Parts: sequence; C-alpha cells; structure tokens
Amino acid sequence: MTKTVHTTNCFDTFIQVAEDCPARTGEAPPARAGNPTVAGLQYQMIAEAPYKYTSDDVVFATSAPGRQLGAKATKKEKSLARDEFFSRGQACLRASGLGKRFGWGVHADAEGRVAIYAVDSQRYQALARDPEIKQVRAMWTKRA
Repeated sequence: MTKTVHTTNCFDTFIQVAEDCPARTGEAPPARAGNPTVAGLQYQMIAEAPYKYTSDDVVFATSAPGRQLGAKATKKEKSLARDEFFSRGQACLRASGLGKRFGWGVHADAEGRVAIYAVDSQRYQALARDPEIKQVRAMWTKRA
C-alpha cells in the first residue's frame, strides 16, 4: 500500500501579503525568547538562497520534524522523515507569517523554487501586476 504524498509546491505563482497584514514594508521576523520562530527560519532560508528551494523544502526544513533531524541524518533518514511529514496535508506558504504579518510576498517560479520580496519593493509591485503569474493572497491573520 502506497502512502499519498501531499505537496505545498506551487508554480508561476505570487503570494501577495494578506489583506490585513500590518506591515507596510518587509520586516525580518524577530526571535521569540531568544529562539527563531518558524517565520524567522523561513525568512532566513529563503532570503539567503532565493530560488534555490521549493515550498516543500522550506516547509519541511522549518517544521519540528525537519529541525529535529540535524546535520548528521543520512539521506535515507531525511527522505523517510520527509515522506512521513508529507503523507498528511501541510500548511503552505500562504499560511506563513511572512505574508500574514511581516510584509513579504512569495514568488514561486516555473520550477516551484521560491524567493521573497518586501511589499514596498518595486519587484513586489511588478510581480503583483504580472498577468502571466497566478495571483493569490496570504491567509488572513484574523477571522472576518
């Protein structure tokens, strides 16, 4: 019996900031109690290597199971943990604090690799107006 594998990857898509996002510029997510938050880890991973990772790579690496593996885990261990993680549906980057709270739009290219752009940047505005790219919004922070 094969397990269903879910994905958070999207292609040629721009995730604009949420309509209720309080940030008017891109802000680095602050640490909480001295530890990086999930949004902080996602920010660091994507900002340091734009268009290197897919949404699945980022979501898994910044999840609790992904962080627990550590650098010494074998490829097989990482693959098994990732398959187990994605055997259930996971929240995509639309649910990330990057677009909900901190003012970052997420662009996925034709190969599904992601980069982030500050809401007040020219590149963000260009992507938000591009008719060739699917436009979606980050999820609302608060219920309507």
